Amino acid sequence: MRTRRAVVVVGVALLLAAAPVMAHHAFSAEFDISKPINLRGTLTKWEMINPHSWFHIDVKDPDGKMVPWMIEGGSPNQLIKGGVTRNSISIGTVLIIEGYQAKDGTNKAVGRNLLLADGRRLILGGSVANLGTDTPGRK
Repeated sequence: MRTRRAVVVVGVALLLAAAPVMAHHAFSAEFDISKPINLRGTLTKWEMINPHSWFHIDVKDPDGKMVPWMIEGGSPNQLIKGGVTRNSISIGTVLIIEGYQAKDGTNKAVGRNLLLADGRRLILGGSVANLGTDTPGRK
């Protein structure tokens, strides 16, 4: 009886441990390599959470209306290694994001690079990190 209970407990623990891995997605599952974007907006919120960070920016549309966008970045560790820290950008900073839009056409994208007013280009990492750096879509 103890052996059976131990097997069940271990099995449940393995399933729970695997859930975050199964929930993680590849670039092509959510974003479209044929939809490169360049967004200029003001940082309104920054979530430095695992497995991906999220940059919330307000982007002015052609009619002058502010439209909220969510930009996926790498994990906090990837960002820090790439020089993206709470000290390098703050709320209210104007950013230019190079990346790829979500397949569903919503105001969500994965960021490849983040450009600052002083000319610095910071790499956002994440699911776009494995794509080539000179040609969109190059593996």
